[in-house]
Amino acid sequence: MKKYCYLCETYYIKMGNPAKRILFVNSEMMPFLPETTISRIGRYLPQGIQECKNEIRAFMPRYGCINDRKNQLHEVIRLSGMNLIVGDVDRPLVIKVASIAATRIQVYFIDNDDFFRRKLIFRDTDGKFFEDNGQRAIFFARGVLETVKKLRWAPDVIHCQGWISNLIPLFLKKVYSADPIFAGSKVVTSLFNEIADETFDPSFKDSVLFGGIGSGDVDLSGTVTGTDIAKLAARYSDGIIFGGSDISPEIVDFCKGLDVPSLDFDEESMENGSYVRVYDEFYQQL
Repeated sequence: MKKYCYLCETYYIKMGNPAKRILFVNSEMMPFLPETTISRIGRYLPQGIQECKNEIRAFMPRYGCINDRKNQLHEVIRLSGMNLIVGDVDRPLVIKVASIAATRIQVYFIDNDDFFRRKLIFRDTDGKFFEDNGQRAIFFARGVLETVKKLRWAPDVIHCQGWISNLIPLFLKKVYSADPIFAGSKVVTSLFNEIADETFDPSFKDSVLFGGIGSGDVDLSGTVTGTDIAKLAARYSDGIIFGGSDISPEIVDFCKGLDVPSLDFDEESMENGSYVRVYDEFYQQL
């Protein structure tokens, strides 16, 4: 079937692939955050995949710098109200939603005052990585999966972009795989050069062990770094996408050693928007 890609402004032939349900889990999305490589892909990839006649949902954290009134966020009462225990502390999960103007895309926001009220995203005013970022990642990943269960919307593919989503592949495969909502889900991880050298608080290693996850499942010994988290995501993913040309060689070599389909970074396709249909075909092959 002949389709028009609005991002790369060309027609292309979409083979007779069935429509899929794609769940996008992003660390950043425009227009809620300033433009970066990740926020730009987070904004336009879901739209492009939706225009390829797939059904999509999108999630991101509700950082304190995102103004509810300006972005027309409102709480979804029927989805909120659950508490998640992270690091032995019971924390309320709040779900908000907003729409991206001129599209039919709704974005769900994972919110909690302890983790996401602060105005800065991952680092303080001195550029220091927040000590509780590991706990925030655990809360975000669990919050996304629990909310999807409440939505009763079974995704065929879960595409994770940005380091704060890196625990979803582990949780999906080790905790949620028996749930009917996720029984047929494949998970794709896009890797970027974000926090490879950052370190996590020592408590992170114990906090990630829940729902039957054992220490052998995570292989986190010594000081846990962003590189370790990226490797963990790749280890439990069904597909890997390299989102940039500057990814740590250690991470790239690790991923290439896995028996997992992968897509190399293509700068030209990113610039002209044709990466959307490449990703669409990648999803179809999983």
